[in-house]
This record gives sequence, C-alpha cells and structure tokens, in this order.
Amino acid sequence: MARTKPRRSNAKRTTAPAASASRPARRRAVAPARAERRPRPLTQRRAPERAEATLHRDPLRVLERQPWNTLRPLLAGSDAEREGTLARLRAFALELLRWNRGVSNLISHDDEARLVERHIAESLAGAQAIKSLGCKQLVDFGSGGGFPALPLAIAGAGEHWTLVESRRNKTLFLRRAIEELDLRRIDVVTGRLEVLVAEDAAALRCDGFTSRATMKAGPTLALAAHVVQPGGHAILWKGSGLEAELVASRPDWEVDWSGPDTRMIGDGPNSISVFTRSA
Repeated sequence: MARTKPRRSNAKRTTAPAASASRPARRRAVAPARAERRPRPLTQRRAPERAEATLHRDPLRVLERQPWNTLRPLLAGSDAEREGTLARLRAFALELLRWNRGVSNLISHDDEARLVERHIAESLAGAQAIKSLGCKQLVDFGSGGGFPALPLAIAGAGEHWTLVESRRNKTLFLRRAIEELDLRRIDVVTGRLEVLVAEDAAALRCDGFTSRATMKAGPTLALAAHVVQPGGHAILWKGSGLEAELVASRPDWEVDWSGPDTRMIGDGPNSISVFTRSA
C-alpha cells in the first residue's frame, strides 16, 4: 500500500523569542555627532604667531631690528654728533612708519622691514657728494616720503631745501615730519614741478637739484635745467636703466649738461649720477 505524504500547511510559522513580551526592546546606541571644527580665534593662536604679529604691528620693534650701525660711516662729525644724527633719523623713521600704517601709503609695506638699508642708507649715500660739490640751495623733485631730502638735511647736507611734491597727502606728512623733528630751512611746495617752473622758475633757483625714483633721466634733466644755475649740479638716484635712458635722450640733455659722474651705491645696481649745468 503506497504511503501518502502529509500536506504542508501554507501558514507561516512564527517563533516568538523567549520572554519577548516581558523584556523591553533594546535601542542601538547612537554615537554623538562630531562638532564642526572652527578656526581658533585670535586669542587661541600659538604664542610665536602672536609674538610675530605684535612685532609687525609695533613700529618701534620693527625699527629695533634694523641695521642702524651701518649708517655711521655715512655720517660726518664726532661720535657724539653722529649719535645725535642717528637719533633724529630714528625719530624720522618712526614718524614715517606711523603715517604709513595709519594715514596713507608712503613706502610699500614690504619695505618697512628694510627701511634703513633700502631708503635711508641710499639717501645718505649722496651726502658726501653734495658736500664736496658745495651745493647750498637745493630743490628735491618728487620728495614722496622724504627721500632723499630729509635724511640728507638731517645729516647736514645743504643749507636750504625746497621739497616739491604733487600729492597732498605726502606733503602733509613732510610738513609734519619737519615740525616734529624741528628741522629748519626746509620748505615744502605742493605742485607739479613743470607747472611751478612755467609759473615762476626764478622762485626755485638753486645750485643743487636732487631726484630719486621719479621720471626718466632725460625729462628730469630738462626740468632741472630751468632751475639750476650755471655751474650747479643735478644729483640723480637711478637704477639699472640709467644708461639706456641717457642714450635715448642724449641729444636733448647734452645741450644743458655735462657728465655724468656716476657712483654705485654699495654693490649696485642703484647708483647716484652727478650732472653739471653748462654755462
């Protein structure tokens, strides 16, 4: 007799976990969300960073780190007189940095850390030339932040200076520096030299003319010829492009000038060139 297989029920079997009714369901522990990292406020920066920031903010500390002793060979007089000159140069530099940061731009901020070597020392490099040439009445064209005229005047080069600058914010600084340092026999004129020459060249008559980082040599000498008396001198602070500038404009400037006598500043490439006004 054949066996018959028992029929399977279509009902799904469910097996309840033991004691499921009496135990509460377990909840998975959820890890707390990570807090978003935020940049640390200024007060939490590392100490070296704070110190460096303080250094750059404090003009006095910026000046302390600069090579003031390198200026001594450029100054005349006894040791005591040189110390007095250095003190006035420091005072001038401090006024310039304060104005540069708080009022308007006089030099690039990158140059602040090398103010002594880049601006003051280069200006003073012309002091001996001006004294040996015997220049007494000088006009400085495009004085800007006071270079080269104010360091030269502080060092005793020349007897009277007229500083010509077209930008009012810079002439305001020049007047303030002159007042704060109690410098005498220095006038400041706001205006473009070509306009001043056209209006009254005789008012700017001089035996010495200085210019640093202004126009090309040819146009500068053309303007200087209107105010420098015969036998007087133009002293120009120029970069490596001087020779090309002189060659390009030689037929024009040779009419009024002889020279130049060019002297390198340190290892170069900047130089000081002296031209003599023809009779």
